[in-house]
Amino acid sequence: MRTFTRRHFIQVSAAAAALPLAGTPRVASDKGMRLGLIIAMGPDPESALAKVHDLGLPTCQAGISDYDAEMESRLKGGLRRYDIKITALNTAGPGPAVYDFYQGPLTIGLVPEKYRRERIDHLKRASDFARRCNIPALHTHCGFIPENPNNPVYEATVTAIREVVSHCKANGQTFLYETGQETPITLLRAIRDVGLDNQGINLDVANLILYGKANPLDALDVIGTLVRGLHAKDGLYPTDPHKLGEEVPIGQGKVDFPKLIRRLKELRYRGPITIEREIGGAQQLQDIRKAKAYLESLIA
Repeated sequence: MRTFTRRHFIQVSAAAAALPLAGTPRVASDKGMRLGLIIAMGPDPESALAKVHDLGLPTCQAGISDYDAEMESRLKGGLRRYDIKITALNTAGPGPAVYDFYQGPLTIGLVPEKYRRERIDHLKRASDFARRCNIPALHTHCGFIPENPNNPVYEATVTAIREVVSHCKANGQTFLYETGQETPITLLRAIRDVGLDNQGINLDVANLILYGKANPLDALDVIGTLVRGLHAKDGLYPTDPHKLGEEVPIGQGKVDFPKLIRRLKELRYRGPITIEREIGGAQQLQDIRKAKAYLESLIA
């Protein structure tokens, strides 16, 4: 996952309107994995939900950063109209977020002290909004959590995360950590040190590769039992020490989706599989459609 100003899933609402999507069959099941799309709600959530519906997807993760009464009313109106399940509210908070190996540790998530308090408060407001809209989970990047647990930044970050997770727990929600910026064992350590039972992992299988942190299939041996959400996207390992690896269409990168889905089934995973494609325009929609068909075949 990247910040809303960088990620092109925010454009899917506009791009989808130009493509004939109506009549696409939907795959929904309360007993198994459910496909979905990560999409920013923008100022018109009903329109965004309509595009998810027209793509034939029963779920979505909703990118929302405005929590006023008008947004709440518009979102609830869209949910009443379309049979879409929002599985998580996706947000980050104020301040910059630079997705590379140099500025990333200084700008992303709850790790940077400069932005930490504002982001804690933002995530609490997001949790309250999610409760009012019956959204069961809050999802975010916590940042480059230090691998060294003796680093003072590690303790401060865990304390900050615990404050947000506690707020989510009071609201009856799961707090989802997005993978990528730390090794799986570092993430597992942080979760255990936070110490609350409403924590889960949103396994972004490509991010683990893009950040050079792990093979997602192997990561399931460490954190598989904690996976409560999954971002279906693909990517290549980084070769430039300054930049993340390249995100590519599903099937063209290093994620072994057949083995991954098989392993998730062995782990009895029954949560959403949320498609993500970080480009814009018509090609984004074409890639989403192809990903949907491919993933449906694997799930079946």
